[in-house]
Amino acid sequence: IEEGVGLKRHLFRTLAGLLILSLLLGHAAKIYSFDMVSRLDAILYDARLRLTMPNTKDDRVIILDIDEKSLMEIGRWPWNRERMSALLDTLFDHYGVRVLGFDVVFAEPDDSSGLKSLQSLAGKELKKEAGFQSALGRLKPRLDYDARFAQALKGRPVILGYYMLSKSDWPSSGAIPPPVLPGAALAGGDAAIPHWQTYGGNLPQFQHHAAGGGHFNPLVDFDGIVRRVPMLVEYQGGYYESLSLAVLRAYLGFPEVVPGFPAGAGASDLEWLDLEAPRGLLRVPVDEGASALIPYRGKEGSFIYYSLADVLAERVPVEQLRGRIALVGATAAGLKDLRATPVGEVFPGVEVH
Repeated sequence: IEEGVGLKRHLFRTLAGLLILSLLLGHAAKIYSFDMVSRLDAILYDARLRLTMPNTKDDRVIILDIDEKSLMEIGRWPWNRERMSALLDTLFDHYGVRVLGFDVVFAEPDDSSGLKSLQSLAGKELKKEAGFQSALGRLKPRLDYDARFAQALKGRPVILGYYMLSKSDWPSSGAIPPPVLPGAALAGGDAAIPHWQTYGGNLPQFQHHAAGGGHFNPLVDFDGIVRRVPMLVEYQGGYYESLSLAVLRAYLGFPEVVPGFPAGAGASDLEWLDLEAPRGLLRVPVDEGASALIPYRGKEGSFIYYSLADVLAERVPVEQLRGRIALVGATAAGLKDLRATPVGEVFPGVEVH
C-alpha cells in the first residue's frame, strides 16, 4: 500500500513538473504570456544589469548638452540656424570631432532672419525700388539661415535624428534617409520588427546634405522601462536604422548592414547584425525583432557632458573633444527627454543612444 501511495505521489510530482515546464516553454516560445513570469524575468535582468555594469565613464562618446546654462546664455530653443551653422563649424574645424549625431529634429523652416518679410516687400511695396532689390540680392545668402545650415552639413559626418509614428491618419512630414536594408533582406522574418506608418523628419535640404539619419524610437517594455532599442524598424517595405547604429556606421566609414542567422536557421531567427569595418568585423547581437539590449554603463552621467554654451564659446579644451563621437541632446527643464530605465527612473534619452 505504501509503495502504491509513494508511486502516485511520484507520478503526481512528475506530471506537475512537466505541466509547469510546458507552460514555461509556451511562454518562452511566445505562444502565450504569463505576466508574473515576465515581471520576474524583468526584475532578475535589471538586478543582474546593475550588479555587472562597469560604472565607469567612456570618453569616446561625449554629450553636447542643451542645458539651462546654454538657454541662459544663448536664448530659448530652438536656436536660429545661423547659430547651428556656427556650431558645426566650431565642432569640426576647431575641435575636430569625428562624428556628430543630433537627438533633435530640424522640422521647421527658420524665418528669424527676416528674409521672408524682405522678400514679401520686394515682391509688392518695393517691387520697383532698384536699390532695395539690389541690396536684397546681396543680403540673401547671409540671411537664408536654412541654406547656410544645409551648406554647413554638406561633406561632414553628421547624422540627423527623426521619429516614427504609428498613426495612419497622421501625415508624414519632412524627409528621412533611404532605408539601410531593402524589404527582401529579411523576407519572411520581419514579423517581430517594429512597423511604423508615418514619420517626422527633417527639412529635405538638411537630410539631403547630411551624411545620414537614424530614428530615435526606443522600445518601452510592458512595465514602462526602456531596456532595448530597435536597431532596425520597418516602414513601407524598407528597414531603417536607429540613430545609434547610424552614428556607429558613420564612425566606421558606413559599412553595409548584414543580417545574421545561425547555421540552418530560417529568416525568422535573426540573431545579429554584422558591420564589415576596415578594422574588422563588428557584430551587434539582436533579438528576432532586430532590437539590441542597451548595455548601460551606469547611472546618469556615464558619459561626459559639455554645455553647448561652453562649446560655442570655445571654453572647452580642444583635446576633450577631438576625435570623439558627439551627440547633441537636451537636459534643460522643459526640453529634457527623460526615460525610465533599469539604472534610473529619470534617465536622459540622449544618453540611451
